[in-house]
Amino acid sequence: MKIKESDLVLFEKLQIKNVIDLALLFPKKIDNFTLTQVPKENENCTQKVKISSVNFRPNQLFGLAYCEAWKQTVRFVFFHPSKWHTMICKLGQEILFNAKITLFNDMWQFSNPRIITQNIGFYPKYNIQGIKDSEIQRLIQSYVTFENLQQSGLEQKYISLLLALQGFDSKSFLMHQNLECFSKELKYIEIYNFLRRLRAKKSSSKAYKLTLFSIQTWLESLPFSPTQDQLNALEDIRTDLSSSEAKRRVIMGDVGCGKTLVLLGAALMVYPRQALLMAPTSILAKQLYEEAKKLLPEFVRMIFLKGGKKEKDSTKHIQNANLIIGTHALLHLKKHNAVLVMIDEQHRFGSNQRQKIHSLSQGECSAHFIQFSATPIPRTLSMIQSELVQFSFIKQMPFQKQIATICIQNEDFARLKQEIDEQIKQNHQVVIVYPLVNQSDTLPYMSLEQASKYWISHYDKVFITHGKDKQKDEVLMRFRDEGTILLSTTVIEVGISLPRLSTIVIVGAERLGLATLHQLRGRVGRTGLKSTCYLYTKLKEIPQRLKEFASTLDGFKIAELDLKNRLSGDLLDGFMQHGNEFKFFNFSSDEDILKQAKKALQS
Repeated sequence: MKIKESDLVLFEKLQIKNVIDLALLFPKKIDNFTLTQVPKENENCTQKVKISSVNFRPNQLFGLAYCEAWKQTVRFVFFHPSKWHTMICKLGQEILFNAKITLFNDMWQFSNPRIITQNIGFYPKYNIQGIKDSEIQRLIQSYVTFENLQQSGLEQKYISLLLALQGFDSKSFLMHQNLECFSKELKYIEIYNFLRRLRAKKSSSKAYKLTLFSIQTWLESLPFSPTQDQLNALEDIRTDLSSSEAKRRVIMGDVGCGKTLVLLGAALMVYPRQALLMAPTSILAKQLYEEAKKLLPEFVRMIFLKGGKKEKDSTKHIQNANLIIGTHALLHLKKHNAVLVMIDEQHRFGSNQRQKIHSLSQGECSAHFIQFSATPIPRTLSMIQSELVQFSFIKQMPFQKQIATICIQNEDFARLKQEIDEQIKQNHQVVIVYPLVNQSDTLPYMSLEQASKYWISHYDKVFITHGKDKQKDEVLMRFRDEGTILLSTTVIEVGISLPRLSTIVIVGAERLGLATLHQLRGRVGRTGLKSTCYLYTKLKEIPQRLKEFASTLDGFKIAELDLKNRLSGDLLDGFMQHGNEFKFFNFSSDEDILKQAKKALQS
């Protein structure tokens, strides 16, 4: 589609990227100023009348007029008329009235009619600030053509529908009045357009030529047996690494599914070449480093890269390392030899950071790129994102999870305290998550600061941390080794492994998304320990979504539940076009339509 230079600014203002975007730009309403041949009660009618009498009351102008088209006298009334109304409504004056009409004393009445001064026809109203409706209408008439829509690859039936909807005539008006009749077709067009745009963003780059290291002996030497899903993910990675094109893959696994084994296996596959592994926090990066030292063969040279002061000979160590593990410090690496770049808990990095991370893998040849995430996403979203990245799913667990999820209210506190005492007696640990650090006038819940006085006065070895606590890593390490109760905010969502942690209490649980609740619950029972997650709410009725959450431990089912309770735009999380709103397509119910669109684009 060729766009005139003079129209480019308008396209940009409207955030229109292609002809389908423009064809799907529908008005908020359409004013129908065509002449109504027969009067219809309680419907908007437009007709020419000739004023035959005018009367006044306080805040009222009313009278009679003759409608030639209807061959009858009609009433009209204006409430709070302006001087302009008084000036226009003169005896013998012919006026075009538009209003919802009613029968009053066996006579049709125009109540507060609009006086039409423009041409008769249909006038779409888009209500877009700073842009005239007439300008948008002109764009649509100029660019939404059969030829332009055909170039997009849309089938004939969808092209015909869009052209009919943008006809600005009686047929178009009627179709907009009954838009729900075309919802299936519009859902298809919208998701087809979105996938097509995503596909256009996909770029390919040349990969390093690799001779892959066999990890079979290593897998057999491990002190545990990998699950089939872990082995399948490793096989997917092997296929990617064998490609001459640099691949991007997301390893999606539930909390505790054993993603660490997969990322270490991937690093070993490229040995003796170099792999980078980035984690969102230093405590998680250190934990991964300790796991790598414990599980990988001794011949793999590893370094843990922290931010801050550079160590002596660090450049030499970086150049010679087979595996570099670190946090954001890796973003500033100038010289490295990585052929594989991996990110753990990728959702914890902002979109700008993710772009910088990906740029680490780009050069004359690009490194393969793997993202690991413990936040399962709905099937429809993974199907959409697969236009840009490949997915591997780890659903099997290395051990049986024994986590009970219980919704509690104020009256359950005594029972909760009794359970906490019992867990501490068994040398287990407890985490209590509060919604805020400091007191709030708007929230009915105690803050971390307020609640800490109670717990410190009743229990020993109570530790406290939160997001702004500069010592949080040290606090978590000390709690792991010697603590009984940890009072925290959601900073605990992703972090240190706590093998003795058997109980988590989430205060004000209804305020958090199900994905966050699932991550928090994933802190307990990490080694198969029988555990409990308490969801505490002060609401009189426990929300249905909390009850549904409590009924399953499956993160993929929870992702589908979350989808029902949240807008699709929230779930996109900036991965695709920012602020995107699907007007028709529904993530939770339109998977079949998505499959149909994907199939059409592949043919």
